[in-house]
Amino acid sequence: RRLYRVGCSIESHSEFTCEPIRLRMCQDLPYNTTFMPNLLNHYDQQTAALAMEPFHPMVNLVCSADLRMFLCALYAPVCTVYGHVSMPCRSLCQRAKDECHKLMEIFGVAWPDDMECSRFPDCDEPYPRLEDLLTGSEPTDQSSMTVQRDYGFWCPRELKVDPDLGYTFMGRKDCSAPCPSMFFNQQELTFIRYFIGVVSIVCLSATLFTFLTFLIDVTRFRYPERPIIFYAVCYIMVSLVFFLGFLLEGRVACNPVSPSQFRASTITQGSHNKACTLFFMVLYFFTMAGSVWWVILTITWFLAAVPKWGSEAIEKKALLFHAIAWGLPGALTVTLLALNKIEGDGISGVCFIGLYDIDALRWFVLAPLCVNVAVGVSLLLVGIVALNRVRMEIPLEKENQTKLVKFMIRMGVFSVLYLAPLFTVIGCYIYEHTYRKIWEKTWMENNCRRYHIPCPYKVEETSRPAMVLFLIKYLMMLVVGIPSVFWVGSKKTCFEWASFLHGRRRKDGVNESRQVLQEQPDFAQSLLREPNTPIVRKSRGTSTQGTSTHASSTHLAVLDDLDEPASSVHSKASYHSSLRRTRDDRSDTVVYRGTEDRSFHGSNPRLDHPLSTHSSLHQIDSHSRHSSQRDVSVAPPTLITHGTTASDGRAAENEGTNA
Repeated sequence: RRLYRVGCSIESHSEFTCEPIRLRMCQDLPYNTTFMPNLLNHYDQQTAALAMEPFHPMVNLVCSADLRMFLCALYAPVCTVYGHVSMPCRSLCQRAKDECHKLMEIFGVAWPDDMECSRFPDCDEPYPRLEDLLTGSEPTDQSSMTVQRDYGFWCPRELKVDPDLGYTFMGRKDCSAPCPSMFFNQQELTFIRYFIGVVSIVCLSATLFTFLTFLIDVTRFRYPERPIIFYAVCYIMVSLVFFLGFLLEGRVACNPVSPSQFRASTITQGSHNKACTLFFMVLYFFTMAGSVWWVILTITWFLAAVPKWGSEAIEKKALLFHAIAWGLPGALTVTLLALNKIEGDGISGVCFIGLYDIDALRWFVLAPLCVNVAVGVSLLLVGIVALNRVRMEIPLEKENQTKLVKFMIRMGVFSVLYLAPLFTVIGCYIYEHTYRKIWEKTWMENNCRRYHIPCPYKVEETSRPAMVLFLIKYLMMLVVGIPSVFWVGSKKTCFEWASFLHGRRRKDGVNESRQVLQEQPDFAQSLLREPNTPIVRKSRGTSTQGTSTHASSTHLAVLDDLDEPASSVHSKASYHSSLRRTRDDRSDTVVYRGTEDRSFHGSNPRLDHPLSTHSSLHQIDSHSRHSSQRDVSVAPPTLITHGTTASDGRAAENEGTNA
C-alpha cells in the first residue's frame, strides 16, 4: 500500500468488484463504493486521483456547488448493479462548467474534451439517482466473473516500461509483451529452441559448403548461375544469427528484470538494446537480400533463355545486380531502424519485426516477399517456356539436347526447392496475421485475473497458436537456404574437394579469383554499355559479342554440365574460346618461351591423374627435370605464336629432346 499526494491509499482492484472510494475529494458522498475502470477509462483510483489534481483549487474555492459531485460521478462513479453504469445528467455538467470556467482560466486549466457536456444524457436529475442508492452494491459471485462492458486492453503494472523507450503492446503505449512467450509454456519453448538450433546448424553447414565449393574454383560458377553463390552467402548469415540466438537463449531478445526499469521480464523493442539491434539488422537485411538474389537469378536465366544473352553480356550487368540486391534490403533496414520497429523474439532468441506489430509484418515482410515471388515465378516460367521452345524447334546435337533438358530439370527442381519453403513461410505469416487478435484475446481471458486487468467482453472464440505452426515457420525460414547445395552437388564437386583435400591443386590456382576480378567490366561500362557491345578482357585480350546464335541457348547447359570430367569441360571451353578469338589476336599475341611453358602447362590434361584440368610432363624424373630447366635457362628465348597447336607440339618435342 502506498500513500499519494491526493491523500488516498491505493490498492489494485480485482475482477471489477465494487471497491471502497479512497479519493480524498470524493469522501462523504451519498455513496461510498465505486468501480474501476471509471467512466473516463482510468485503470484504477491512483490514476483517477492524479487526473483530478488540476481541479483541486476550483473544488476548494467552491466555484460551483455541482463541480465536486460532477467530478466524482466521472472519476469515482457509484457502484450499483454490477456492470450497470449511471451517468450524470447534462444539466449537472453544464452548471459546473459555466460557473467555474472563469476561475479555471485564472489557474490555466482547460475543460477536458472527454468531459464535454454533450456526451451525457439530456436530463435534469441529481446524482446519484434514488434507484442507484437503493440497489445493493455488492455483486453476486456470478456477476463478478462477467464483464458487461468492453474496456479493451489495459497494460498490467508488471508490463509497464519507461515512456522514453517508446514501447507499444496490443495498442497500448509504454507497455511490453511478457518474455519469453505469451503463448507457450517453458517445456514447449525448450523443445522449439533446440529444434531451431539443430536446423540452423544444418542450414549453416549446407550453405557454407556451397560457398567453400565456389572458393575452390571461382571460375566454375559464372553468370547466369553466379547469384546462387550470393544467395548461399545470405543464408549463411541468416542461419548464423539463429544459431547465436539458440546459444544466447533469451538474453538478447528479452529485457531482464530490474527494479529501476522492468518489473518483469519483457520483450525488447526499439534500438536501445544494441545486441538486439545488430541481430535484427543482420537477420532482416540478409533475409530480404536472399529473396532479391533469387529474383536476380531468375532474371539472369531469363536473359540467357529469351534474348539469348551470353555469359559475358550478363556479366556486364553484375554491378547493377549487386546495387539492387544489397541496396533495396539496406534501404528497408534503415527505414525500420528509423521507425523503431525492432522486436525481440523470445522463442528463437533473435530480433526481427512483425512479431507483435501486425502493420510492420504486413508492409515490411509479407509485401516484399510476395512481390519477389511474383516477379521471380513469372520470369522463371517465361525462361522455361523459351528453353523448351529452343529444344523443340531448333535442331541440336543429341549431346546438347541432353544437356539442355538436364539443365531445365535442374533449374525446375532448384526453383521448387526454393519456392515450396518460401510459400510455406508466407502462409505461416498470413495465418499468424489473421489469428493474432484471437490469440491475444485468449491470452487476456486467461491472464486478466492474474494481472488484475479488465477481462475481454463477450469472448466468442478462443484459440492459441499450435506449436507445430511455429516449428514449421522456423524450419522453412532456414530450409529455404539449403537448395543451393542441390546446384553444386555433382561428381565434379566431389572430384574438386578430393583434389583440394589431397593437395593436388594447380600452383597458379590461387590467382583464379584475381583473374576473375580482372575480367570484370569497369563500373561505368557495366552500367552504360549496351548488351551487343563487345567486352575487352584485360587478362586475355579477347573480344566477345554480347549476343549469339541459337547456340547461346545451350550455353547454359554446356557450362552447367557438372557431371563431365573436368578435362573435357576445360577442352570445350578452350575450343569455344579459340573460336571467339580474332585473327589479329592470334597473329599479334607473341610471348616468350617461359610464358609459353606456363600456357602449355595449363592447357593439356595431366598424364598422371585423369581428374585434373592441368597438363605437364610430370612423369619425367627429378634429375631430367632439373636438366631441362638448365637447358631452357641457357637457350635463347624463342618467339612463338600463342594459340597455335603446331607450335605447342614442337615445344613439347623440344622439351622431350632436352630431357
